[in-house]
Amino acid sequence: MAYLKFKADKIFDGSRFLEDDMVLITDESGTIQEILPANEAGDDIQQLSGILTPGFVNCHCHLELSHLKNVIPPNTGLIDFLCSVVTKRDFPQEVIQEEIIKAEKEMYENGIVAVGDIGNTSDTLDVKKNSKIWWQNFVEVLSLTDEKAEDNFNHYKKVADTLETALQATNLKYRTTLVPHAPYTISPKTFQLINEATKNKIISIHNQEHPAEDELYKTGGGEYLRFFKIFGIDKSPFPVTGKSSIRSVLPYFNNGQTIFLIHNTFMSEEDIIWANEYAASCGLKLMYCICINANLYIENKVPPIDLFIKHNCHIVLGTDSYSSNWQLSIAKEIEAVQKHFPQIPIETILQWATSNGANALGIESQFGSFKKGNKPGIILLQKDFTASKRLA
Repeated sequence: MAYLKFKADKIFDGSRFLEDDMVLITDESGTIQEILPANEAGDDIQQLSGILTPGFVNCHCHLELSHLKNVIPPNTGLIDFLCSVVTKRDFPQEVIQEEIIKAEKEMYENGIVAVGDIGNTSDTLDVKKNSKIWWQNFVEVLSLTDEKAEDNFNHYKKVADTLETALQATNLKYRTTLVPHAPYTISPKTFQLINEATKNKIISIHNQEHPAEDELYKTGGGEYLRFFKIFGIDKSPFPVTGKSSIRSVLPYFNNGQTIFLIHNTFMSEEDIIWANEYAASCGLKLMYCICINANLYIENKVPPIDLFIKHNCHIVLGTDSYSSNWQLSIAKEIEAVQKHFPQIPIETILQWATSNGANALGIESQFGSFKKGNKPGIILLQKDFTASKRLA
């Protein structure tokens, strides 16, 4: 059997940087064989400039919105951004498919090996059938009122069933799960239906992307009322709890779910402490997904990553979609985190991009580390974190 041997300025194995002068050895398929000192690795070693790392895990993306690239300008603010997504997402199907193909290709080539992908439709099905990326499909439920809860839930369940049935027929071991979109689009009964359908499953929810989200639950007012008018709703359809949005909706879940909290841009320290304590007491697992370039694109704001670290949150990275990012690159997410939080060790940020993401999605037996027998993808990351490319 032929072996591939890689040596670089640094090798990151999924948890730490290895000692200098080590060589990563794989078979031709990219399965990890061993890591040896250079003087024991033999001949035909490829010498590379940069950082060798396992493939990146993109824990939050909306592949089906790829056709919105450059359609919504940066820094509109979240409410105007949401109104644009709702009113501008209808394109000819052939355009949607062309842009999905381009986006999937881009992610694969720059080293993304697994994706937690949000969708409201089955538009991504054909691409996923032929993709070399592993997919966790999050079929996102939208249902603002209890009156339409069951009809809306059943609609999105059909979307999920379509994805799951078609992908299983091709023997692709992807997962498909129903998930809530956000606290400002899910009614109490809809939350209950999702909770019942997702026992012990991995789900996600957009969380506290804008101060108006908390205002909505605390007072029933705020900027989201402008968003609701698109749907013909004149006042908040949600109960006024007097609490922040996360404290108002997380208690709907009690079935052992792993919950990806997405964005968390305006999450307070008090809410972080409360959410972690609530999850621990109720058998939930929380994953804090950072999509820093999307936050900068929409609000020109960064999430409180230092607080997530302070409170030992399990942090993972995502790109969000082309509607809210300049590219779909985990390397660029690493670069942006490092730029805005230079005190965070690069080793830690690389963990978020690799092993943390794989562990959060339950795919660590293949991805996230250079453990022998894994086939995680071999990625060369530039030393300035501006770009990455797949080697195997």
